[in-house]
Amino acid sequence: MDKSSGVGVLDKAVLVLDALEAGPASLAQLVTTTGLARPTAHRLAVALEHHRLVSRDLQGRFVLGARHAELAAAAGEDRLVAVAGPLLTALRDATGESAQLYRRHGEHRVCIAAAERLHGLRDTVPVGSSMTMHAGSAAQVLVAWDDPERLSVELLGSRFDASVLSGVRRRGWAHSSGEREAGVASVSAPVRGPSGRVLAAVSVSGPAERFGRHPGRRHADAVLSTAAAFTAALTPAG
Repeated sequence: MDKSSGVGVLDKAVLVLDALEAGPASLAQLVTTTGLARPTAHRLAVALEHHRLVSRDLQGRFVLGARHAELAAAAGEDRLVAVAGPLLTALRDATGESAQLYRRHGEHRVCIAAAERLHGLRDTVPVGSSMTMHAGSAAQVLVAWDDPERLSVELLGSRFDASVLSGVRRRGWAHSSGEREAGVASVSAPVRGPSGRVLAAVSVSGPAERFGRHPGRRHADAVLSTAAAFTAALTPAG
């Protein structure tokens, strides 16, 4: 299918935005991914940055800018958030633990929806909380499928390594205990868009003593099922 609109500069700008959907990218990575000439890719990225559609992370790489979230909220069509309520509630009820949905934003992951445990000891993560991409099962999921060049940069300073992420890709889910915060455990799985690209991470979290020595054995099936339900909800019918 021809995706050209006939407006060359717009089509090229969309190529840049599509490339950044997968995560932070250097100028060299943008050139490789888009096929654009280096001066063109740089000019478009800087112009998009001016309009807050593109931003920079702490390492100077290009990332999607805050304007996208603002536009999605204004249009009322952030599909992930729209479908999250009942799916996270069902996951909470199935596991008895707090459930969250995280989306990557540059150097951080942001909780965009949550369903808190109703009784007893909780692991509260308020919606809007910004957390590190260097620790926790949700962070593992959000970086595990990055391309190798980007992955080597993401691992700098992380509390997990390439072998851990290899296991995440093999199993399709991640778990951690005491990695982000002492005494807290979690299990996460990727939410994918219709193209198969990882868009978010769905998680359950709670006290490590309640999750046991093998959190994945206890909750991976429920988290994977919820991730699949998210993906199905994001896939157009027909």
